Amino acid sequence: MKKILIRILSVTLALLALLSVSVCGAGAMSFPNDIQTQSKSVLLVSMDNGQTVYEKEPDAKMFPASTTKIMTYIIAYENIDDVKNTRIEIKKTIIDQLLNTGSSMAYLSDHVGQTVSVIDLLYSLMVPSGNDAALVLADYVGGGDVQVFVDKMNAKAEELGCENTHFANPDGLHDENHYTTARDLLKITNYALKLPDFMKISNTVKYTCEGDDTPLRTTNLLIDPNSEYFYTYAEGIKTGTTDQAGRCLVTTGSADGQSYILILLGAPYKEGTQEEYYTFTDAAALFRWCLTSLELATIKTTETPICEVDVKYAMGRNKINLVPEKNLNAILPKDLPPDNLVIETDVPEELEAPLKRDQVVGSASVFYIDPTTGERQLIEKVNLLPAEQVDHSGFMATLEIIGTIFRSYWFLILIGLIVIVVVIYIIASKVHRKRKRRNREVKRYRNF
Repeated sequence: MKKILIRILSVTLALLALLSVSVCGAGAMSFPNDIQTQSKSVLLVSMDNGQTVYEKEPDAKMFPASTTKIMTYIIAYENIDDVKNTRIEIKKTIIDQLLNTGSSMAYLSDHVGQTVSVIDLLYSLMVPSGNDAALVLADYVGGGDVQVFVDKMNAKAEELGCENTHFANPDGLHDENHYTTARDLLKITNYALKLPDFMKISNTVKYTCEGDDTPLRTTNLLIDPNSEYFYTYAEGIKTGTTDQAGRCLVTTGSADGQSYILILLGAPYKEGTQEEYYTFTDAAALFRWCLTSLELATIKTTETPICEVDVKYAMGRNKINLVPEKNLNAILPKDLPPDNLVIETDVPEELEAPLKRDQVVGSASVFYIDPTTGERQLIEKVNLLPAEQVDHSGFMATLEIIGTIFRSYWFLILIGLIVIVVVIYIIASKVHRKRKRRNREVKRYRNF
């Protein structure tokens, strides 16, 4: 009995292992490259079609440091009615909260007791990554209570579908209960990119606030032409650094009609001992790779048949071609052999007329086959539609009904019963005639 249980357990574990491999293979999307990224969590996604082209632990919970301020920008912008004209008082009590925290600052302490425009505060938040600007905005929107602002951040994260994110403050200072993932941060950033002024502000290298003589400078050396880390095709968005979070970066890269967004979290950093800018070198390497080695290709158009399916109740035809609902485009390695793309369909064995041209009748999934490992990776899934409208034929439907009746189980039983009755009748008739003939012969004999 014990041996049987051990065998059952072994088989179960093996099946689970196989299942986990297949699930991971379908969910992960990374084209092969030679880049050795230092960041613990990486997510590189096309901004043209939303396709992931490289990922590394994108769902690992990480400390976001000042990339938090992307959400801070969202909440501030959406909860201040007149962003262009509103001014906010700089309170000493707010600035003093950051004393001895090692915070990056926008030097709002020079404006204590004065009012500063919201636009200047947003620049102060995103360009030099001012924690003072984050707290001033949070205090204002929260009506004097920063926690109210933080609650709005968490509510917005939930609204955006962030499943592994929780904010504890608006500035990104370390807190064990303050975390996110690369995938969630991508959702937050994609939303922020739709807001007015966000990309303009987050891509600014140098900005001078009203009344100041010294300009604010960006912490994002990837977009600073005077930096050794400058990458000409990069734009924005936000950096973040703490000992616990490591170096973090959210940025975009565009060239030759292609655009990508990149999330990097957890690159090695320790103040005073390990201060290399691995996020910038990771970003430049990944952008060079994807912008030169990948391209947006059209696999199938809306006019290109994907498969053929049987159709019934249609006059003069018994098959129909199915085509994609939209052009099937995908980011692919350049000069990819056709054998490394596989299209699998999920459609019924048979369809019934009538069929409309815009009627969804199935789906097609496109898989990329890694030439090195043979791993299947899901690239795109699209609905399938009839290539043309198919009208219903009453005559064909009637024939089908008749045919169905003739092929039905009960009809065959009925025919069998009728045959049996007929055979019995024939046999009975023969027996009856024989008896009648015999009776006539007996009667003649007696008369004789």
